[in-house]
Formats: sequence, C-alpha cells, structure tokens
Amino acid sequence: MIKDFNGTIICASKYFSPDQLKIIYQKGYHDFGENRVQMMLEKIEALSDLDITWHFIGHLQSNKVKDIINHIDYLHTLDRLSVAKEIQKYRTGKIKCLIQLNLTEEPQKSGIYIDKLDQFLLEIKKYDKIELVGFMTMGKDQDEVETEEAFKKMYQLSVKYHLPLLSMGMTEDYHLAIKHHATHLRIGRKFYELLD
Repeated sequence: MIKDFNGTIICASKYFSPDQLKIIYQKGYHDFGENRVQMMLEKIEALSDLDITWHFIGHLQSNKVKDIINHIDYLHTLDRLSVAKEIQKYRTGKIKCLIQLNLTEEPQKSGIYIDKLDQFLLEIKKYDKIELVGFMTMGKDQDEVETEEAFKKMYQLSVKYHLPLLSMGMTEDYHLAIKHHATHLRIGRKFYELLD
C-alpha cells in the first residue's frame, strides 16, 4: 500500500467499522489509532481477541483521561499539563507519549508552539508515569510548502531533544513525512484500497 517505508503505519480507525478493521488486521496492519474516546473503547472491546497496538491520536480532554489511559499503548497528543496530571493519577504503569506540536501555528489546531516547548519539557519531568518517546504534528491543509517546513522542523527537534519517534503524515501528505524521517504515519482513507 505504501512502499519504501520502514516505520509504523497506523490505521486511523475512525474511518472503519470493527469488521473492516479485522480485514485490515488480517492484511498485516496491527497498529490502530482512534480520535475519540468512546469510539476507541467500543472498538477495543469489539476487537479484544486481536493483538492490536492502540494509539490515541485525537485531542484528549482532561476529564476523559481516566476512561482511556489504561487501554492504550501510545498517546500521540500530549500538549497540556492538565492531561499529564490526570495520566499520573490514573495510569497503572508508564505510558509512551508523544508531544503534539503546532508547528504551523494555526490557532484552531491543538499542540504546543515551539517557544513553549522547553518549559513544557521541564514541567513534564515531574510525572514519572509519562515516558516521552517523540513528537507528533499535523501539516497545513492544502499547503505543501508549509507542511514540508513543519515536518522538516520536527525532525530537527527530534534530533535536538533525543526523542526519536516522529508521528507525522496522513493520506494526503505522507510522502513528505517519509522524506523527513517520519517513524509513524497516521493513514486513514488510503486503507480503503485494501478493502476493495
């Protein structure tokens, strides 16, 4: 489906029913990512007999952390200390987290701006249930130049802070993400190719 990529392809499962996800799983894709807590819990239950790595890839409200945090393997969208506090309170062991960055500086998008990153990294050290493993970002809709600039910047930050996982690239812009060393792609509609 996506050639010449050695990292992890996460199936953005919001596009698919549990039955469709079973087919995708049988084709060899075992990493699924969900945007909404309730939908994720329903799919985790429906697919509980499969050995899936679950990634939460949507905006996580502080009051929903307790519902989901012990059911997932990765949180891609850590961007607020209020969420970190709730993770510390409710998670039974460590959780692998990626910090969501807003590198295109679009006010409607979640994520930390670069000028706030050092302070956030300092604060997050207080929470021993959080294992920082990388960064996540989104490109800018219909703007390849800005998107590529964001992906390039994220790789530079990954090197600077020694946080190796880079979750970037979706169906429209994954080719740019691969070019700039993405380790995790979040792919949605492209998976329909496997269901035809």
